Order: sequence, then C-alpha cells, then structure tokens
Amino acid sequence: MILEVVALRLLGPALMFAAAIIVKGYADVGDGFSAGVIVALAISLRYIVLGPERAEQGMPILRRAPVVAVAGLLVALAAGFFPLLLGEPPFTHHPGPGEHVVKIGTLELITAVLFDIGVFLLVTGVLVVLVHHLTRLVERARA
Repeated sequence: MILEVVALRLLGPALMFAAAIIVKGYADVGDGFSAGVIVALAISLRYIVLGPERAEQGMPILRRAPVVAVAGLLVALAAGFFPLLLGEPPFTHHPGPGEHVVKIGTLELITAVLFDIGVFLLVTGVLVVLVHHLTRLVERARA
C-alpha cells in the first residue's frame, strides 16, 4: 500500500531532479546518463509495484519507450556529428568560447545540452523497455 502511493508520486520529483542534473552538468559533475537512470528507476518502481498493465494504463507513453529511445539516439548522434557537416571535428559544441550564447534564465543553450537530452531520452527509453520485458517475464512465470 505504501509502495503503491510512493510509486505513483515518485516520477514527478524524479523528473525534476533529472532536469537539475542535466542543467548542473555545465557547472559541475552531472549528465544525461545519470538523469536517465534516475527517471528509469522511478518508472521501474511503478512497473514492479503496479505490474506492467496498470503501469502502462496510468502512463500510456510507457508503451512508446522504444520510440523515445530511438529519438534520443538520433538526437545525440545529430548533436555529436553535425559539426562534421561544417568541416569540424565531431562533438565540437556551438557556440564556441567567447561567442554569444542564448540563455533561458541562467541556462545557456549550447549543443552540449542537446546531446545530454538525447542521452537522457536514450537511457530512459532503453531501461523502460528492459523493465517492461522483465516484468512481463515475471508475470508469465507466475501464471
């Protein structure tokens, strides 16, 4: 009963914490991979406590986890290899040092943010697919 309440309410704080980790990564240690693992753990608790059917009924986007993973992979690859089209080495981030940076509040929008968001989506999507299949296997074994 307590786990069910926690599982239903944990995703919001996990998403906020993940966003903070992605943003913090530019001033300190942090990254999209860690943020993705945190969100995937919150979703995993939901799968474990509620089972795959109820978890996906409550959050239909969980059924689209493979699409999220592929989208994240494409975003990360695009952010990493787009500089090749400009004749620059891969993972050259724009704008460069000393150039004008677009800001949202204190967040500086540079291509590294896009790469971390892609990694975040990739890790979250892959781990949710993995948990989905593991919980299905457990349910079949119980039946």
